[in-house]
Amino acid sequence: MSFDQPLLLGVLLAVPVLLGLYLRQLQRRRRLAVRHPDVALVRLAAGPQHRWRRHVPIALVLASLALLGVAAARPQVRTQVPISGSTFILALDLSGSMCATDVSPNRLSAAQSAVRSFAEGQPADTKIGLVLFSGFAELAVPPTTDRGTLLAALDDAQIGRGTAIGAAILKSVDAIAEIDPAVPPSDPVSGLDLPGLPPTGGPAGGPAGGPTTGPSGGSGTNPQQTPPTRSGPKGGPVPEILVLLTDGANTRGVPPEDAAAQAGDRGVRIYPIGFGTRNPTRMACTVQQYGGYEPRFTGRDLTRPGAAPDQTYLLVDEPALRAVAKRTGGEYFAAKDADELNQVLAALPKHLSLQFRQLDLSAGFALVAAALLVAGLVVSLRRSPLL
Repeated sequence: MSFDQPLLLGVLLAVPVLLGLYLRQLQRRRRLAVRHPDVALVRLAAGPQHRWRRHVPIALVLASLALLGVAAARPQVRTQVPISGSTFILALDLSGSMCATDVSPNRLSAAQSAVRSFAEGQPADTKIGLVLFSGFAELAVPPTTDRGTLLAALDDAQIGRGTAIGAAILKSVDAIAEIDPAVPPSDPVSGLDLPGLPPTGGPAGGPAGGPTTGPSGGSGTNPQQTPPTRSGPKGGPVPEILVLLTDGANTRGVPPEDAAAQAGDRGVRIYPIGFGTRNPTRMACTVQQYGGYEPRFTGRDLTRPGAAPDQTYLLVDEPALRAVAKRTGGEYFAAKDADELNQVLAALPKHLSLQFRQLDLSAGFALVAAALLVAGLVVSLRRSPLL
């Protein structure tokens, strides 16, 4: 338990002072008492009495005063409380490795099916937004309760080139900032491609080389174009949650750890999900998933030596995702196949339906103090009635 105004606990010093004055008054009464030659006769005439009862009123008053002192200091405890009207931002990786068939029929199709089941299973008042990312990130659907719009954009998602995890985090933070005034937009960052990687663009990822959607989706925007920063929220995490689903490592733009620092400073918790096995196999994308283009790498066997120049970017970067979760107060999950992904998404609301809040106990202490004070007055009047 902590106190918002600890200096007011000084009021408690009045309790021992008043107790001392009361005890001194009792001693003074004993000295002034009139002696009687037959004490036994006086006791018999007074009837049976309990000496401790005369101290009950003052004890109740002193206890009431002590509780009022504690209430004035505003005692608080950190407790978990339910979150009503939850909001999720789902950030879905659309890099080329999502066409790997180590998860049947491929990683992207399995992820789309799991996300669909997750969205359809949420309460009607839960808002869900969708961020799609490959070489850059776009807000496909702002947080909404319209499941039709969300699922249409999910079905229209198309594979791109590169994996900009950091950009996806910042884009999600900006989406949350649009609906929660307590969350400032992300800070401007310089997003440079990593050396040795193919540039974004060309038919691999549609006109801009990044994720695209059909009529339901939004247009891609550069994560660098963000408003200036403001001071972050105080008092713990915000109710909005970012669920980041990726099967690889960051290959574009701002590092995930730097983006996570901005999210954590704003109270946005991130729950990353690493999807896929450690042994990606044949690549197989549909024409629709590839944006209407014939997939050039469909059928490529990644287990054959030399098939992939560097398989590092085809595997989940678990250390980075764990660091993202730790920095923001979230939790990392791993899902090797479709069943595990469905289980992780199904369990997420249980993890996210509660959050820590500071619960003020001052009203409870004040109520008990008032009850003790009234009880003390009642006992005192019964012993010495005014009428």
